[in-house]
Amino acid sequence: MTILRYIFIALEVVLLFNLLIGVHELGHFLAAKWRGLKIERFAIWFGKPVWKKKINGVEYALGWIPAGGYVALPQMATMEAIEGKADDSAGPLPNVSALDKIIVAVAGPLFSFALAIAFAFIVWGVGRPANEADNTTLVGWVTPKDADGNAAPAWKAGLRPGDTILEIDGHPVTGFSPASQSSVTWRVVTSENTNIAIKYLRDGKEQMAYATPVHRPTKWYERKDLRHILIYPAMKALIDVVASNSPAALAGLTNGDEVIALDGIKIYSPQAVVAAEESMSNSPVRQLTLTIRRGNEEFTRTLLAAKPIQPTNSFPSLGILAWGEETNAMLVHPSPLEQIQSSVGQIFGTFHALFASKSEIGVQQLGGAVMIIRVYSNLFQDEDGWRRVLWFSVILNVNLAMINMLPLPVLDGGHILLSLIEVIRRRPVSVRVLNFLQTGFAALLITFMLYIAFFDLGDWARSAHAERDVPVVFAPNK
Repeated sequence: MTILRYIFIALEVVLLFNLLIGVHELGHFLAAKWRGLKIERFAIWFGKPVWKKKINGVEYALGWIPAGGYVALPQMATMEAIEGKADDSAGPLPNVSALDKIIVAVAGPLFSFALAIAFAFIVWGVGRPANEADNTTLVGWVTPKDADGNAAPAWKAGLRPGDTILEIDGHPVTGFSPASQSSVTWRVVTSENTNIAIKYLRDGKEQMAYATPVHRPTKWYERKDLRHILIYPAMKALIDVVASNSPAALAGLTNGDEVIALDGIKIYSPQAVVAAEESMSNSPVRQLTLTIRRGNEEFTRTLLAAKPIQPTNSFPSLGILAWGEETNAMLVHPSPLEQIQSSVGQIFGTFHALFASKSEIGVQQLGGAVMIIRVYSNLFQDEDGWRRVLWFSVILNVNLAMINMLPLPVLDGGHILLSLIEVIRRRPVSVRVLNFLQTGFAALLITFMLYIAFFDLGDWARSAHAERDVPVVFAPNK
């Protein structure tokens, strides 16, 4: 990918991210104008402004901490840790009613929710690409042994490639991807029992398996690993890139060929071929017979794996450097109501997992602004990524609306709670108490965002390092 392309993607991400924040804050801004509140500043992002301009008595600013935004309203509870000290030069301002404060506070989430609905209607019209893992619970690969050489959880429990998972812990599942509560991945990571009960279908017969999940060891600077049973979704083994002089190249294999069987046994994932190669790292090299589908033609090729001369630590390989995804991915057109319901359900599911007594999911597993930017940048790189970006924006705006309604100081729900307390007490909460609550929670919020950003940045850096293109070179055929 060219530098220009990276720059273009970065601009797209920044513009879209700021659109989501800007629309939310625009709700507060317009409601404050409507109710006659004084507006000191309209800011995108937090922290000391790196850019600001005053127009008609309102300062418009861009902060240096890329997470959220705010509208500074001195007649409501202020947040000096984020917004800076209020301008007292104009003298004391008249109090505003609790109803006005509630209207202004609700307007931000309302605008975010409206933007989610707008995106949902667009997705309904243009469609969203659906991967194989989104629509199937067919098992493509089951890892036989873990890193210590012991039988891996799903394999030990009896699951095998080709099985179809029906339920996990009594919950029906419809896909592998973690974007919904009905996915295999979600049900595994949120399971709470020592053994995970898995109902699956094999040869038309329903059976049960009980897998004991494992965790990947992590270092102090990594997020704690969640539960795994080491199974992966079915996907076509489509060859994408073949190395020159490799056994695969010499056998005439090329981009677009599909491997449908290995040594006469049907495979459900390219991982079957990769695992066969890796198994030769500590054992003699052996021949592998691949059954290939090319268009309407099927044929077999017997290949002897070879060790590349570069990198020197490579295991014997057939020379298939990359596996591709099916290009004719299906477009689905979920209704706006279906998209909103799914997004809301996922948020409630996340909160339930966070606070469930036996759940292993904690705040460390949450993602912040860095994660959102990373997801958007990855989606924009896809050929059909703009459709996925629209779909993800529905989820993100619903998240933004609902999380901001939590009754915590600094958040919009906190403003609403303070206003309701004002109604009950028939007088505003004291300025001293408000400043203490808002400033204290603002400091906690910034600390929390930096904490999450630390893990987000670490994940991104490790992922980028793992995805570096390392040239694989085979010796010329003699």
